[in-house]
Amino acid sequence: MMACAAGADALGLVFAQTSPRCVEIAQARAIIAAVPPYVTVVGLFMHAPRAEIAHIVGQVALGALQFHGDETPDDCRGFGVPYIKAVAMAGLADPQAYVARFADAQGFLFDSHAPGQRGGLGQTFDWNCLPQGLARPLILAGGLNPANVAVAMRQVRPYAVDVSSGVEAAKGIKDPAKVRDFIRAVHEVDSEFA
Repeated sequence: MMACAAGADALGLVFAQTSPRCVEIAQARAIIAAVPPYVTVVGLFMHAPRAEIAHIVGQVALGALQFHGDETPDDCRGFGVPYIKAVAMAGLADPQAYVARFADAQGFLFDSHAPGQRGGLGQTFDWNCLPQGLARPLILAGGLNPANVAVAMRQVRPYAVDVSSGVEAAKGIKDPAKVRDFIRAVHEVDSEFA
């Protein structure tokens, strides 16, 4: 509710069991019940079996799925919910070729971690390596925080930004002041672009 009150457009619910931010189905349903209209709830998955994803999608009203592992296009589709594919930029030789494989993705989230690793590490990457002219929205992640998000937005001009560790007081615990400062910085740059 704090993130929604601060002006978040979307909330990510992590269903990856190895993450300190992982939520259970009951927690996810309680969160979604409290979310106001026009805020999209996104379910984050990494290396999850199809049956597990289908079970969660059947129990939790998600607006989109976000895949952070080595999923193939076939692994991401077929759940009746739009999906976003995360692109692990560390060591990825050709991001343009990678995203071309996921033609039906709703968008692409570019993060700083290496393929096979999970995100949320609080590290940025060279934004000059991002592919140009994407057919789908570019979502920027990886080491963003209240101090650097405006610079990132001005340089990259992403469709959206994604943050987790950059607004935490401790692993998995969001800091209300950092969340508000982050979203305030995003809104200020958005008003420049308008």
